[in-house]
Amino acid sequence: MRGFFYVISALAVMGLAFWAYHENYQTQRAQKDMASLRSEIRNLYDTRAMLRAEWAYLNRPERLTELAELNFGRLGLLPFGAEQFGRVDQVGFPAEDLPPITDPVEIQGTLADEAAETEEQNP
Repeated sequence: MRGFFYVISALAVMGLAFWAYHENYQTQRAQKDMASLRSEIRNLYDTRAMLRAEWAYLNRPERLTELAELNFGRLGLLPFGAEQFGRVDQVGFPAEDLPPITDPVEIQGTLADEAAETEEQNP
């Protein structure tokens, strides 16, 4: 019986050693993956910062003005004038004769029909 206990104990120790070995290498692999992801994120942040700086450089007002002047003949760009803006009465709003809403709509926990009935009862 004592020999059987020694064999079982030895197998349990070897199993636990294998498990610890396996967990150790999984942890190291996860740490390497995390380090590579952090490096990739850092590179993407650097790339984004460079692209923002490049965008700001390309959108300088003096550069855009110069480009507009150089390409005036092809593009026909003109500065905004007051006559290009309309008045509010010139805006085409939808007609007032809209069909009524037949589906009840929930308003703060109550149905619209119930709210209308309540308003009719309490003017």
